[in-house]
Amino acid sequence: MSKILRIQKPSVLPWYAAALAGLVLSLLLPVYQLWALAVVLAGAAAAFAAAKKFCPPQVVERVVPFHTGVEDVDQMLTDIQAKLDTLHALNDALPEPELSAAMTRMEKAGRSILEAVEANPAKAKQVRRFANYYLPDAVNVLQQYATMARQGVKGANAAAIRAEVEQNAARIATAFENQLDSLYAAESMDLSADLEVLQNMMRGQGL
Repeated sequence: MSKILRIQKPSVLPWYAAALAGLVLSLLLPVYQLWALAVVLAGAAAAFAAAKKFCPPQVVERVVPFHTGVEDVDQMLTDIQAKLDTLHALNDALPEPELSAAMTRMEKAGRSILEAVEANPAKAKQVRRFANYYLPDAVNVLQQYATMARQGVKGANAAAIRAEVEQNAARIATAFENQLDSLYAAESMDLSADLEVLQNMMRGQGL
């Protein structure tokens, strides 16, 4: 998903050339006279134009995770990607098969949401709550779970918390998948309408 953003940075040399030309001409000519002032300005402008011709803008390349053209959407997608990367790392570290399966579903849905919003930034408003609350909260809970598992925390309370996380992981994954599904509600309606038109045409032709 990373993109290379190319930015043109104009060279400052033409400005230096114009300033130098203006300074030299000002020392040589009586700039208190109108004709001399005009010559100074024309000379500075000519020096600027000549230097600009030989000093093209510098192209700076910068790798950005997302470039939709909407800054806050790019930032939101970058944050989502970081959370999903954290989720992936947690999944690799946790051995429970059912929990791992649920986390894999979460990540898969999350990556698909990323792709959908990147392709159509107008959908960003539909995933704000997912990006700001559901995903960060889910990752936070799983991080705490992983910490308890890594530290070997035991006892009734710890066991109850772990059981609750494991039981709710599948529900969280389903919520992520529902979020993804809602992004395609309009497309699904359009597809259904197109299929209905096609079926009517085929029936009309006796096919």
